[in-house]
Amino acid sequence: MGTLWQDLRFGARLLRLNPAFAAIAVLSLALGIGANTAIFQLLDAVRLRTLPVKNPQELAVVRIQDRHWGSGSFHGDYSDLSNPLWEQIRDHQEAFSGIFAWAAESFNLAASGEARHARGNWVSGDYFRVLGEQPILGRVFTAAEDKRGCGSSGAVISYGFWQREFGGDAAAVGRKVILEGHPFQIIGVTAPGFYGVEVGRSYDVAVLVCSEPFIHGEGSLYDMRHGWWLAAMGRLKPGWTLTRATAQLKSISPAILEATVPPVYQAEAVKKYMEYRFAAFPADNGFSQLREDYENPLWTLLAIAGLVLLIACANLANLMLARASAREREIGVRLSLGASRGRLIRQLLAESLLLAVVGAAFGILLSQGLSKAMVAFLSTQNSQMFVDLYPDWRVLGFTSGLAVLTCAIFGLTPALRATRVAPVTVLKSTGRGMTAGRERFGLRRGLVVSQVALSLLLVIGALLFVRTLRNLTTLNPGFRQQGVLVAIVDLSHLNLAKDRRQPFKHELLQRVRAIPGIDSAADTNIVPISGSGWNESILMEGREKEKSAMSNFTRITPGYFRTMKTPFLAGRDFDDHDTATSPKVAIVNETFVKKVLNGANPIGVRFREEGYVGKATPFYEIVGLVKDTKYRDLREEPMPITFLAAAQDDEPQEYAQLVIRSTQPLAAMLPMVKQTLLETGPEMAIEFHVLSTQIRDSLLRERLMATLSGFFGFLAALLATVGLYGVISYTVARRTNEIGIRMALGAQRGDVVGMIMREAGMLLAIGIAVGAALALAAGRAATSLLYGLKPYDPLTIVLATLALAGVAAAASFLPAHRASRLDPVVALRDE
Repeated sequence: MGTLWQDLRFGARLLRLNPAFAAIAVLSLALGIGANTAIFQLLDAVRLRTLPVKNPQELAVVRIQDRHWGSGSFHGDYSDLSNPLWEQIRDHQEAFSGIFAWAAESFNLAASGEARHARGNWVSGDYFRVLGEQPILGRVFTAAEDKRGCGSSGAVISYGFWQREFGGDAAAVGRKVILEGHPFQIIGVTAPGFYGVEVGRSYDVAVLVCSEPFIHGEGSLYDMRHGWWLAAMGRLKPGWTLTRATAQLKSISPAILEATVPPVYQAEAVKKYMEYRFAAFPADNGFSQLREDYENPLWTLLAIAGLVLLIACANLANLMLARASAREREIGVRLSLGASRGRLIRQLLAESLLLAVVGAAFGILLSQGLSKAMVAFLSTQNSQMFVDLYPDWRVLGFTSGLAVLTCAIFGLTPALRATRVAPVTVLKSTGRGMTAGRERFGLRRGLVVSQVALSLLLVIGALLFVRTLRNLTTLNPGFRQQGVLVAIVDLSHLNLAKDRRQPFKHELLQRVRAIPGIDSAADTNIVPISGSGWNESILMEGREKEKSAMSNFTRITPGYFRTMKTPFLAGRDFDDHDTATSPKVAIVNETFVKKVLNGANPIGVRFREEGYVGKATPFYEIVGLVKDTKYRDLREEPMPITFLAAAQDDEPQEYAQLVIRSTQPLAAMLPMVKQTLLETGPEMAIEFHVLSTQIRDSLLRERLMATLSGFFGFLAALLATVGLYGVISYTVARRTNEIGIRMALGAQRGDVVGMIMREAGMLLAIGIAVGAALALAAGRAATSLLYGLKPYDPLTIVLATLALAGVAAAASFLPAHRASRLDPVVALRDE
């Protein structure tokens, strides 16, 4: 330890005497280690870390095994079960000491006017007990409270919501919070570290599952056997395993399914439903849609950041080799005085370790800011991401491992090379003969070739992700997204009878259209690229015996296509003659014609929904054809879409989604739209979105990949260019005498530049060839993240090669030009 301390002190003195080298080394390592740590920290929080609850390894999810079919109404990201299924599983399972159901929800806190949302959870009575969560104020729910018809049975709020809405006032327990216009009494506050069972989203308010009919009214899914909206999790009994729990769940599956068959299912649907089997799956990591969306991109980014760190280490190894060359006489003296080779290697590694530790320390500090920046990047105004980013043992271990690894990569080889000198040869040398050894210089060239190869790989990846983002942002979705305001209006507080809803929506729409500056407006039940959707199986008239086709559906009012700027190709739009009593009509898109009608003229063709048992399915006549439009997201392939007239809806909903187009700035139009809506119905709850912003937010994953890969690609190219510049400069310095002789014998400046550039070109060509091969081999891993491109896209490879070659050639030309301006007399005196 005493020797180690001496080596560290000696290394610190050397670094202090070489501040430029120390600054470059520490900055390179801090950037590389910081980027890797930041991405790993996010991966750790999303994928590796267990839920911060009691004994999370005992938790298991109960859901349908190998689910490949589903029919009904699906709500939320974790729509595993219907409530009737959940109740049956709860009452008949034997594997769990406690089991609960839950679902994510968004609750409007405003009684009327513009909506103000809180992140909510539906939970069954045993939710908090099974998770082992104790409140810091009040109490939590009990199983006895979770009874059908419980109504407004109370609410449990999170610590963050308590601080934000009530200022941490202990008197908050007992007060009321408004949820969707209904008052709920607060019965407890949970601890600061508890965020629920969903990673990436914290909760504000939890209410019992049995309160769902009280809040949603006629739109309730509570008793709907084909309403999928719940997820279930339980704590295994002592001695029970997932395999044993799955066996027990499978044994009770037929009886549970038999008791909960949706009455609306046809025979084929019932057969598929009865094939379901329940199973238990590990749940110590909780639920996470964030994990589903970003796990693969984060692993990809971690690999990219790791390659950048390798390039930085190669640069540092080259610098350390140069420093070792300058210290050859010192090392030779030490060896001649009796120092062992191992002792000198240890001393040189102490300097490398010091750099690695300091770089890792700064990297950890940098990673905290980078991690928070990534979370902020992935959060939107309407969807705030919550990720617990405290550095646990995995993060600290990962960073420590990086520090040791980088120390070995950039420090060990130079130390071994430096101590392989012969003391007699070094002490006799009066020049630079030893530093110009082929073996050592070959290593430096090899390091540069590897830097160029890895840099090209990263630049190609960056261009692929940037071009993917460009393809998606410039994609024509079939409508014009700029200048459209979306107003979501909740009519439930007006208590309108069903026959009054459509006339009221029509009046609402007419008032909005009359606002100065509004070009057009329409109502739709599905806003494009919102993530919502509705599909049905359809049967063509006269072809009922054929297999049904699947189509997406949207219900709209007249003027929708004008508002969205979707071109008509044939037929007509809906108009005021399309009423509840007139023949039902529909408008279809191009893909409907191609896939369902085999390219035939659609005008006048009739179809009907396949429907459920006992549900009459009238025929619809196709009266119009429009261009294809995107439906759920921009990446999807064209799909059949059927548009139905809102005025012909037999079950009008208690909400409207108005799409409003204006040539005026939307920020200026919003107050007038809001005032008009509230004058029409003061009790209504209203929420506004800008369509272009909503679509832009749907591309967050692509923006993250393009931004970070672009940054890493630039950094890698910069490091490789600096490395190439360093080697060429070193070459010029070592060959100064030779260059002087050549010039004294008549060599021209162009000859000298050409000689140096050929050296640089050879290294660059080998690196580019290796890098292109690596890019082709590694490209398949990124296929799922690309759009409109192949991993081996020729244009991308050519652009990346030209960009990197151009920058590297420019960097190599500087020392070559400097060499060509040497005075031969001065050069000949160089030794």
